[in-house]
Amino acid sequence: MSIAEKLARAERIVGHEFKDHDLLRSAITHPSAVEGQPVSASYERLEFLGDSVLGAVVAIALFKSYPHFDEGKLTRLKVSLVAGQTLSDVGLELGIDQCIIFGPSELGTSARGMHSALENVYESLVGALYLDGGWDDAEAFIMRTLKPHLADDRAEHPANPKSYFQEVAQGDGLGTPSYKLVDVSGPAHEPVFTAVTLLNGVREGRGSGSSKKEAEAAAALDALERLGYTKDGVILERKNG
Repeated sequence: MSIAEKLARAERIVGHEFKDHDLLRSAITHPSAVEGQPVSASYERLEFLGDSVLGAVVAIALFKSYPHFDEGKLTRLKVSLVAGQTLSDVGLELGIDQCIIFGPSELGTSARGMHSALENVYESLVGALYLDGGWDDAEAFIMRTLKPHLADDRAEHPANPKSYFQEVAQGDGLGTPSYKLVDVSGPAHEPVFTAVTLLNGVREGRGSGSSKKEAEAAAALDALERLGYTKDGVILERKNG
């Protein structure tokens, strides 16, 4: 697919005809395609802006839509919607993967690499929309693409398993969780990490993921379930909090 075709496809996906096509081109360009050029040639700066616009749009929408949710539930719901996995899934559904301009070093990128690129380009497109069309256009794109993924029960799951595990463990006098990487398997381009979480030297949870961070989060989720803080991933009410 030519660059012109990628640009046209991106415009169809976001539902906006760009006045500044250089801006749109930057939004869909992976850093590997513009090595040695100014940072503005790739999506990195637009990703930074889009992340902030995205967070504000989602926060306002949730605040208005869930008047009875407390701060904790609103935060968990927001984090689940702007999380990398959600944005990557949405980007794939929209066909953003077909729009990204990669450099030779990233052609045939691994699943992990594409996951990251999809997340980044979704955010950079939001930033580009905001600059080219204004708040309303950016908001319309975000709401159209993220609303189908909005579910009340997302608020009942830990937004950040490691932070929540630390909060409840310290609150109940169990100590501060620590993490240990115990295994790395699979091919070099697509490794699987396995980590355990410990309380006072005792293993409480184990989990795996495509990165150390994901493995530790999975281990924290496993510990929360084993220790009775969650059931089937849903946070249980606590007498002291």
